[in-house]
Amino acid sequence: MAKKSKDARVQVILECTEHKNSGMPGTSRYITTKNKKNTPDRLELKKFNPILKKITLHKEIK
Repeated sequence: MAKKSKDARVQVILECTEHKNSGMPGTSRYITTKNKKNTPDRLELKKFNPILKKITLHKEIK
């Protein structure tokens, strides 16, 4: 029998923390997927922010 591995994967939105604090208009957001069983806490990744033109910390929002 095949396992139901699709239930563990969910889509999450990552939003830039530095951009939110800077007060500049616009937002930098990325959409990705994560496994709820392996990473139950919120995801934090370093991604490129095109408005600030540098790599910044992006945190999962809900």
